Amino acid sequence: MDECILQLKNVTKTYPGVVAVDHVNLDFNPGEVHALVGENGAGKSTIIKMISGAIKPDEGEILLGQSDLTRHSPHEIRKRGVEVVYQEFNLVQDLAVYENIFLGCSLRKHGVLLDVKEMVRRSKELFDSLGIQIDPEKKVSELSIAYMQFVEIAKAISKNARVLIMDEPTATLTDKDVGILLDIVRQLREQGITIIYVSHRMEEIFLLADRITVMRDGEKIITLFKADTNRKELIHYMVGRELNETYPVRDHKIGDEVLRVENLSGNGVKDISFSLHRGEILGFGGLVGSGRTETMEVLYGAVKKSSGKVFLSGQEVDIRNPRKAVKKGLAFVPEDRKALGLIMDKSIKNNISLASLRKYEKALVINDKKEKAVAKKQISDLKIKTPHMDQLAKNLSGGNQQKVVLGKWLANEGSEIFIFDEPTRGIDVGAKHEIYLLMNQLAEAGKSIIMISSEMEELIGMSDRIIVLCENEMAGELCKDEIDKNLILHLASGEK
Repeated sequence: MDECILQLKNVTKTYPGVVAVDHVNLDFNPGEVHALVGENGAGKSTIIKMISGAIKPDEGEILLGQSDLTRHSPHEIRKRGVEVVYQEFNLVQDLAVYENIFLGCSLRKHGVLLDVKEMVRRSKELFDSLGIQIDPEKKVSELSIAYMQFVEIAKAISKNARVLIMDEPTATLTDKDVGILLDIVRQLREQGITIIYVSHRMEEIFLLADRITVMRDGEKIITLFKADTNRKELIHYMVGRELNETYPVRDHKIGDEVLRVENLSGNGVKDISFSLHRGEILGFGGLVGSGRTETMEVLYGAVKKSSGKVFLSGQEVDIRNPRKAVKKGLAFVPEDRKALGLIMDKSIKNNISLASLRKYEKALVINDKKEKAVAKKQISDLKIKTPHMDQLAKNLSGGNQQKVVLGKWLANEGSEIFIFDEPTRGIDVGAKHEIYLLMNQLAEAGKSIIMISSEMEELIGMSDRIIVLCENEMAGELCKDEIDKNLILHLASGEK
């Protein structure tokens, strides 16, 4: 390859009690896909923020060609051709697609009037060049998550990006949309654009990357050509230990029925019926929008049911709100942990005690000693990486945030039925393995688990049975010996 386009030289960033990035040297070549991998908290996000100018390194320098970007503002860095597509979209929902693409740099006739026609034309031309069909005059709020992602990419490319950083770009996409995105990345590489690709999905890394850099605990461990490594070696470099089984084996008997749902309707879903047994992991499969999360929101009382019955240990119950669900032993680990699972501006300690706060409270005063003891136990048991329990949830990596959500429910001793909605989304392979082990331990301890997952391997690897939904209705139920990828896809697509 040609001389590198972007370099990090001895870059270091520290926070109180944490070395986020420790004297890292990295280089990126023109027209390559360079994957940046590592466990949550390895330093990947900090590197992205330093390259983009969102934060400044304490030591070292960042060079784009011969230009020193180290002290430049994000605006100046973008002008020089470095763009970032973050997991959280930076789009104005109520504006049209073309308005988002040209936000801050609108085209004008005679320098005065907005040239809407030309902005629409150029937007369409941009989408055509990427091989995607999007109406530039449509509001962003009317697009699917996948197409919002494509608009973000088009917006970055419209600024003549030389370096495009993609942070977990497929985390919320369906398999079909992932395929489209991967084709776009390959096309951008052919145009000579440098792609820094951050992802926890190993299959994508090996499909796309030219080179792979592994980060661990803020340090660069190694940079490898894809052809010179394999999945097992890469995981070993990432976690610093062997992971012998992706999906750890459970060996215990499934017990009596603990939950029965009959013809549950509401929140868009219709006539959903299933049962759950003690010590069982019941998987829920289906395409995005099939009604899986919506079903659990009704079961948990977050959305009112319109009809149907719910039985716990044979007794009919009326769960009208989440507070009642918690009292009945239900725990919900939501897909959107930041918005629904945590209070981001509160500490780890405060978040862990949320579901069981009454245990530490007397006359409206919290017993700080008891609260600290419970938090300390969950931090230790779940191996939450943090300098202290007063660390704010928003300052944790995604994997550690997920562990705090789990710790909240484990601290509540009344939790018997755990609903896991996309439990490993956006989480690295090492943290995934730890969560799988925890789920198995819960099942072996007699707890019961409902798991929604869009990752086919995870759904098959962890489930004792699988319920498949299609267009908000039951499409089928598969016992352990019937579980098959093609059959799940067949049921999920509604094919006859």
